Amino acid sequence: MVLGTKEICRRVIRNQHKLRHYIQQQIRLCSTTSLRTQEAQKQEDDEQPGFTTIRPDFSTVAPKPIEHDPDIGRLFKASELSVRLASPTQLQPKPDVDDLAFGKYFTDHMMKAFYHKSLGGWQKPEITPLESLVLHPAAKVLHYAVELFEGMKAYRGVDGRIRIFRPEMNMHRMNVSAKRSGLPTFDGVEFTKCLSRLVSIDQEWVPHTEAASLYLRPTLIGIDPTLGVASSDSALLYTILCPVGEYFKPGSSGAVSLLADPRYTRAWPGGVGDRKMGSNYAPTIHVQKEAASKGLQQVLWLYGEDHQLTEVGTMNIFMFYINDNGEKELITPPLNGLILPGITRDSILSLARQWGRFKVNEASFTMPQVCQLIKEERLLELFGTGTACVVSPIERIHYLGEDILIPTMEQSKPVFDEVKKALTDIQYGKVDHPWAMIID
Repeated sequence: MVLGTKEICRRVIRNQHKLRHYIQQQIRLCSTTSLRTQEAQKQEDDEQPGFTTIRPDFSTVAPKPIEHDPDIGRLFKASELSVRLASPTQLQPKPDVDDLAFGKYFTDHMMKAFYHKSLGGWQKPEITPLESLVLHPAAKVLHYAVELFEGMKAYRGVDGRIRIFRPEMNMHRMNVSAKRSGLPTFDGVEFTKCLSRLVSIDQEWVPHTEAASLYLRPTLIGIDPTLGVASSDSALLYTILCPVGEYFKPGSSGAVSLLADPRYTRAWPGGVGDRKMGSNYAPTIHVQKEAASKGLQQVLWLYGEDHQLTEVGTMNIFMFYINDNGEKELITPPLNGLILPGITRDSILSLARQWGRFKVNEASFTMPQVCQLIKEERLLELFGTGTACVVSPIERIHYLGEDILIPTMEQSKPVFDEVKKALTDIQYGKVDHPWAMIID
């Protein structure tokens, strides 16, 4: 059989990837003994008195299946997925891990699936080389922010295998956002299979280190070329990938300072603060600039006359403190429509409840309460959580003209450090867990 030039090129590229992967695996194997020694030492340290060892026996509850609108039409399936690989001239060089600023580099391929109500619903999904989108200038996404997205990560584990963390949660949240935006819903399981195929094709973009990962940005936009304010009968679901490094610079404690200004509100009851829509983020940029002008890193969003804490930048927030009964308690704001139902947030709640070492609660708390707890030396930690940083400790809040110092970094064995280790151990395959979906 005589192969065409394009097919020969494709096979050469595939074999180059396999050879590179094999060499890197052999290098990893050379350090296996050292790695096992380090893990044994970590386990010994963790089992010292006063520190709880993390066991891989956590339970998890899958979200309820989304209910599609009766007129949604056909849903796409992963079995229909077509693949058009990038040519050798389209392949990009891999960046150094030290240069992985968030969203700076993108992989060689992307995934797309169009929806057209007039054509019966979702069309067949495809993987193509990374390319620009062509949109009509009247597309609804450009005028009315008919758009939403998700943030996920793929991690290369210590065993060399690639894992995605709790993708079913992202799929459910994305579908809920789609319903709120008048955009078509989809089958989350089938979409996850398509994403897995995309990651497997660009697998060499998943960094071979625990200091980095591959960020997945599934996005759904309304592309109807009409200016009427209405649901979009045409849409585009696409996913791009980019390798990302550590959220904080090497050598940094990771602790952040915040501006808490009650003049600004991120979300309100009945709004869409609990949905991952682009329209939630543009209004925050001006306030973020104001925080930066004061030498602060993020914004602590408050709500109401009592100044309830809601989110930190784009993260959920947790407080660890000693309650009125003298008990240690971990608390985070409830899912009351003001905050995003974070996957990291949900995971931390599940882990902490499984440990059973302190009370875990979902309830509102205010800045006056935070100030009072500090005066009484009962506030132990404040930290933000999210996909990008996992856990971000808070050390200072600028509130009503005063700097409030938070003792998060003063704790000998902080809870934020413990939950971060528990999560990253799952994500990088140090602990077998149903939350980590392995990509073959």
